[in-house]
Amino acid sequence: MMESQALQDPVAEPHGAEPAAAGAPPAVVPGKEFTRTCKGLVVVLVGGYVLLQLLPSSLDYLAIIPAKTIPFVWTVFTAGYIEQVLPGAIGSSLGLLFCGKDIEPVWGRKEFLKFIILVNSICGVLAFCFAVALYYVTGKESFLVTPLSGFHGALAGFLVGLKQLLPNLELPMCFFWKIKAKWMPFFVLCFSTIMAFIVPDSINFLPTLLSGMYVSWIYLRYFQRNPLTGLKGDPSDDFSFPSLFPDAMRPVTDPVANLFDRMLCARSRPSELALPVSDPAKASRRRERGERVLEERLAADHAADSEAPAQGHSTAED
Repeated sequence: MMESQALQDPVAEPHGAEPAAAGAPPAVVPGKEFTRTCKGLVVVLVGGYVLLQLLPSSLDYLAIIPAKTIPFVWTVFTAGYIEQVLPGAIGSSLGLLFCGKDIEPVWGRKEFLKFIILVNSICGVLAFCFAVALYYVTGKESFLVTPLSGFHGALAGFLVGLKQLLPNLELPMCFFWKIKAKWMPFFVLCFSTIMAFIVPDSINFLPTLLSGMYVSWIYLRYFQRNPLTGLKGDPSDDFSFPSLFPDAMRPVTDPVANLFDRMLCARSRPSELALPVSDPAKASRRRERGERVLEERLAADHAADSEAPAQGHSTAED
């Protein structure tokens, strides 16, 4: 999907969503079709799995094996696209398709790919560091020789992205149970932590999941050029660090949020950080301008789409 098709109608609300709060960024609606970029990435994920079945020895050169990472440094960048088991390849492909169809149309293809590369790369570095740390703490050599790979770091980042774009979108979990997108990161965090104690081998996935959420939130909160406002970051209260957790945990999360603001916001203000929270009226005017620009672009895209079939029909009649 080209970037000219990038933005969804900001007026419509997703099914099951609550009205946007005052001062929130323009709302978007869920995508309807899988994007070409996501389909291409699915080919990469499935191709990586097939390659491992045909050439099992290639795992040493594509996945992170902490004991071999120093000579094979590139593995911290390639491991995020290598699935070692079939359920992982299927789950990552489905997660990529369904999350990507909602996120890529808003961010655009270039930003979407940039996000995946950034999150996967940093997750690879952190997974290596965490495995080495576990080895020194526990003395178990298995942490140095276990291959680490998978797309789950980027998937965790997508959940944070959905929280930002479609916080009230209801995501089906199983049967009739649904959970809003804004609570998905916390749910996955709790579930993965519990599973790490129940299934010891699953602890290898936990660092990548946690780092995927952490890195993606920092990037979206402080550094991403917001496609809906054209400004840097998202300082809204609905996307603050405490918003990732239940209100009961605010005594713990508020000091962490203040630390992030002192470390990262001070470097961006006052010239580039996004909408000032202290001036709601000015922020509202900026968002209204963004909505108008968005509507004009959508109108132009719809006009172009309607003209193309009409021209093809007239050519056929001639």
